[in-house]
Amino acid sequence: MHEWALAEAVLAAAVEVAEWEGLKQVSEVRVRVGELQKVDVEILEFAFSQLRDGIFKSARFVVGLELAEFKCRACGHYWIFSKESVDYYSAEAIHFVPEVAHVYIKCPVCGSPDFEVVKGRGIWLESIKGVK
Repeated sequence: MHEWALAEAVLAAAVEVAEWEGLKQVSEVRVRVGELQKVDVEILEFAFSQLRDGIFKSARFVVGLELAEFKCRACGHYWIFSKESVDYYSAEAIHFVPEVAHVYIKCPVCGSPDFEVVKGRGIWLESIKGVK
């Protein structure tokens, strides 16, 4: 389950930020997950609850989902990804290697596979709140 590895990576980054900011106790950590990562948010939240200790012992972890948005390079059309536009196996392929999205997804206006992922990829540590 890569959710546990993601939780560990987020906590490692959060420790560095907390140290940089001189926080003695962290009360909240906000994380944003891109839809194309296909992360199981419940498992990620559970991983956070099990891995937190030290300055994160009482921290609340808030996980938000960022919807995937694309922009066609051929016609300039922007659109939001629809899970229903791809089958299960295609979604799994995109999850493991997001760069293959171009094989399975086409611009709904012109049909071009040449688009950029504007939003919805990756995982970000948005903010940390705590006491100095």
